[in-house]
Amino acid sequence: MTVDFPSDEWIDEWKEQLNSNDEYAEKASDWGVGWNGDFIFTIEVDEEAQEEFPELVGDNEKVHYFIGLEGGECTEAYQVDDLEGVEYGFEIIGPYENWKALAQGEIGAIDSLMSGKFELQGDMQRVMQYSDGAVEMVETATDIETNFIY
Repeated sequence: MTVDFPSDEWIDEWKEQLNSNDEYAEKASDWGVGWNGDFIFTIEVDEEAQEEFPELVGDNEKVHYFIGLEGGECTEAYQVDDLEGVEYGFEIIGPYENWKALAQGEIGAIDSLMSGKFELQGDMQRVMQYSDGAVEMVETATDIETNFIY
């Protein structure tokens, strides 16, 4: 089944894929245990996306997705309209084209952070400590049959 990116269906599929991935469960078994390992993934969109897909982005210049991660499991995954009041440990911010490249496996999770393709708000040392889990999380996303909407 092919799903559009970004969309609620895509983020739901990623959650399902993560929760059925034994390798991710093993590599991320300690992630978020006793501390907040939840992420906000922020996609920066351009005017073209705002004009072509108002139902997705509205007047926003950014689309946010919450991913709850703890103990090798994805506990929640959904779009967030307003970050106020949302508790999370990390935010990764980047333009749509970089998210697309990441989801297609053209750039790697850690390399894209280190090269500045994405901005990380949160503890980079902790991400590096659990880099195997982060890499497997992104590799799981590349397994989703995806239709990139623009």
